Amino acid sequence: MFVIALLGTAVIAGAPSPEGLSVRGQFALATMFFAGLLWVTGAFPLAVTAISIPVLLTFFGVYDDLDAALVGFADHLIFLFIAGFMLANALQKYDIDRRIALWMMSAMGSSPRRLVLAVMLATAFLSMWVSNTATTAMMTPIALGVLTQVIGREGVEAASAAAEDIDSDVAADGAGATGVADAAGSDDFTNIQVSMLLGTAYGASVGGVGTLIGTPPNAVLASQLNKMLGYEIGFAQWLLIGLPIVAVTLPIVWYVLTYVLYPPQVEDVTDARAEAKRYLDEEGPLDPRGKRVAVIFTATAFLWVVGGLEDFIAPLLSDAWAVTLFGGSGASIFGIEGHQGLFYYVMVGLMSIPALVLADTMEWEELADIDWGTILLFGGGIALADALAATGATKWIADTVFSSLTGAPIALVVAVVVLLVIFLTEMTSNTATATIIVPILISIGGVFAATLGLTDVAAAVFLSVSGAIAASFAFALPVATPPNAIVFGSGYLEQKQMMRAGIVLNLLMTVVLTGFIWLLFQFVWPHILW
Repeated sequence: MFVIALLGTAVIAGAPSPEGLSVRGQFALATMFFAGLLWVTGAFPLAVTAISIPVLLTFFGVYDDLDAALVGFADHLIFLFIAGFMLANALQKYDIDRRIALWMMSAMGSSPRRLVLAVMLATAFLSMWVSNTATTAMMTPIALGVLTQVIGREGVEAASAAAEDIDSDVAADGAGATGVADAAGSDDFTNIQVSMLLGTAYGASVGGVGTLIGTPPNAVLASQLNKMLGYEIGFAQWLLIGLPIVAVTLPIVWYVLTYVLYPPQVEDVTDARAEAKRYLDEEGPLDPRGKRVAVIFTATAFLWVVGGLEDFIAPLLSDAWAVTLFGGSGASIFGIEGHQGLFYYVMVGLMSIPALVLADTMEWEELADIDWGTILLFGGGIALADALAATGATKWIADTVFSSLTGAPIALVVAVVVLLVIFLTEMTSNTATATIIVPILISIGGVFAATLGLTDVAAAVFLSVSGAIAASFAFALPVATPPNAIVFGSGYLEQKQMMRAGIVLNLLMTVVLTGFIWLLFQFVWPHILW
């Protein structure tokens, strides 16, 4: 596959330049083909492919200096993700995430369907703050342990071990598990097993939409809007976008799983609920260091939200303090003109890391043990998107592919965007999909501005937000998302069961997202996005 990628890249780079596309833009497209094919096929680890992007861009002369090609790896949102991963490590070290999940399961799991709902809600909430890969890896053994009390203990330990032993690189890359640890025969798979495991994976994917740090596509969107349009989506702004999406789609996914496709065929889950309570009791009280981590996490999340309330808080402050806390071009309290703002969400995230060390809760080795592969993938994606935008290749793709939809109804435009992104995400990681498609959607804003009745910038924001959200709703294949790969590798799920649920939900979510995004666009987004 690597040879095919090289040959295809050479053909695209050496072909006559199409009308309207510069030579450098053509070379950027050749680089996109190389990276996209390797990302889709998984021939290389995704992070390794990402590292090759600045090399190819410099080799072709898209950039005349390697430093320029590497700028994407220093994007400020990459450091937000680094901070988020490190903060998540602290939560996991003291089992705070596990305690939250077990508490919700013991409090809500009074029936089979409510037990599945509790698992999905806990997974979705944690995925807003912790990577969906780590959340699913943590929740899958918990779900299997609770299932022991519903379907019996035989084989559950083996399946739980399989879930924990999935290769971390495969999980991080979303490349999927190539086999199943068949702890139980397929005839033994029960509906509650399937619905709970699929609910765990889907809850993680949907929950990640809720916050700006919940999943990389959200950050890819924020980064590209900032670079291409100078438009900033803050943490609080994204909550007003993401939380309604989660609140609407998660119950629908739960209902389809437990009432339509895989209704639980058991009645009594008293023992399962008691098992979750027993697990929680075994955790014991949170020690002082864990309490300090909880305080730091809560304060960080609070400041992320406060940073988006500038319009309400800044008028109550002096000009100097408003600039110091929220940023601006005026003089800060330090007497310097211009300031980023201490409440800027990336600043807040980075400040949480020394706070963890000062509170004597984490060692550097523990903080540094994060998913660097995702960080590199994110950086390579930004580098590629920057090159496509800078050379005009993104606009050329947008005009070539989407010009036929000019003048189409708004609902049709959004439906095409959502369905296209979901389909692409089924074949490659949602980060890679967002990296390629979001800049294109930003570029076609001007084409559809008149159709949408918006300014060029507002149309670009609307379409790209729609695409970024859709990147988290690929449910059919193990390769689509890391959560899908993890639960598939547990050994208690067959691919045909995931495909059955995924195809139904993909089509349903296309309709739901199209309608709900349109409603948000009509009544909510005009007040928060433009």
